[in-house]
Amino acid sequence: MTKAVQKRTLSPSRDIAEDGRLRDASELAHRLAREAEAVCRHYLSNGRRQGRYWMVGDSRNTPGRSLFVRLNESPKGPAGKWTDAATGEHGDLLDIIRKSCGLVDFRDVAKEARRFLSMPRPNPRPASIPDRRIVQTRSVEAARRLFGMSQPIGRTVAKIYLQQRGIESVHDEGALRFHAHCYYRPNEDSPTEVWPAMIARVSDLGGRITGVHRTWLHPSGRSKAPVDTPRRAMGDLLGNAVRFGLVDDVLAAGEGIETMLSLRCVLPTMPMVAALSANHLAAILLPPSLRRLYIARDADAAGRAAAMTLTTRAEAAGIEAFTLSPRLDDFNADLRMLGAKEFGATLREQLVPQDVVRFLSLAATDSG
Repeated sequence: MTKAVQKRTLSPSRDIAEDGRLRDASELAHRLAREAEAVCRHYLSNGRRQGRYWMVGDSRNTPGRSLFVRLNESPKGPAGKWTDAATGEHGDLLDIIRKSCGLVDFRDVAKEARRFLSMPRPNPRPASIPDRRIVQTRSVEAARRLFGMSQPIGRTVAKIYLQQRGIESVHDEGALRFHAHCYYRPNEDSPTEVWPAMIARVSDLGGRITGVHRTWLHPSGRSKAPVDTPRRAMGDLLGNAVRFGLVDDVLAAGEGIETMLSLRCVLPTMPMVAALSANHLAAILLPPSLRRLYIARDADAAGRAAAMTLTTRAEAAGIEAFTLSPRLDDFNADLRMLGAKEFGATLREQLVPQDVVRFLSLAATDSG
């Protein structure tokens, strides 16, 4: 029998074996996803739950917040899927087991997954999963109700909190509100707590509310509330953002609300959006009228990766893209360290000249 004949004879069995391996991997990944939080607690023990996600440094269980694992089925996707905002890597819980345990061969990964699945665990979660569209609709409706129940931030704990962060002039264009008794639950098994909160409106390009972002605050306003996850968002976030001002041809986009409000202290009329995370910044929808985009990145790996991705998207759409870089970790840290005047001077060097004239405040341009 020739080598060619041998190859033709053996390939069907190889295909069958490969097909069986893929079916086995799919089944294991599905079973692991039903116990996503237990998987994370076991293999990513240096992380912790934050809302509906497990946050950790990376897939090798390094402490940090770059990688997030979705713990429940949601409109954003299935449970068990993860993304590392710093590297762009993504995968399922089999990949977590492989990387955290340093395994190479699939047989070893499958063996470890089966070993984990055979371990006893208390309080198994119900197998039934709600319809994604129903969950999405309810979440958006709840976000709209919460924003409608809240009040303007003037003379509230939220205003005091922002002033403590160096943001003396809050140019929020009505995007921020305050709720004096906002519910907070550390996790699904914990009792509900009540804290004051700053509520930020998340909206689409047409101005429709698609979600809210909550920052729970200490009653004095001097800091965030002493809870595990004082910042959480709800609703439909992908592509949408917290919007400050109406966009025409120029826009500044960044991650955090305080980051963008810091920029607005010296660029009070420049339209801005806060995407709320590095991944969401990379995916924001760009207005069709936009001609120039400033990307206010945070000084970390996730911020750099998001800026690169968004720059590529903007340039492909024929939009000029410029990256604004802070001296410290982010622009709020810069504002607090430098003061508004010097902070404005550092930004002036990074802006297109006509935008300096158009947007930079007179106090920030005064070099005397």
